[in-house]
Amino acid sequence: MKKLLILSLLVGASFGAFAQGEASYHGKKITEKGAIPATQLSAKMNGKDKLDTKVEGTVESVCKMKGCWMKIKTGDGQTMRVMFKDYAFFVPKDIVGKTVVVEGTAESTTTPVDELRHYAEDAGKSKEEIEKINQPEKALTFMADGVIVKK
Repeated sequence: MKKLLILSLLVGASFGAFAQGEASYHGKKITEKGAIPATQLSAKMNGKDKLDTKVEGTVESVCKMKGCWMKIKTGDGQTMRVMFKDYAFFVPKDIVGKTVVVEGTAESTTTPVDELRHYAEDAGKSKEEIEKINQPEKALTFMADGVIVKK
């Protein structure tokens, strides 16, 4: 009987391990359906200040402290900072290079120098790199309700 119980637990654990291999979900449970490539987001914004949308892209960097933000490649060497609605969830810190789908609101914003320096510190940049930041940054940002991290 004891062997049967142990075997059952091992089989159950292996199913759980395989299920986790496909994707992980953070925040609101979303689907991939209708996601546009991050490289097309600027064109889709087409002069709008805000756009509710779903975007798929590759993670360029993640907050090393908590996973409280990430940057997604948008093309032409540019990135978009993704933050999480109400600071209610985070993403794993080891997802650089992985494909993600984010659903929420894209927005054209200007990030002040002190905030940019804070992000640089979170990203593990050197003191010299942080001190070189002396101009606000105008860029696309994204407030995500939910994130799918593909494995």
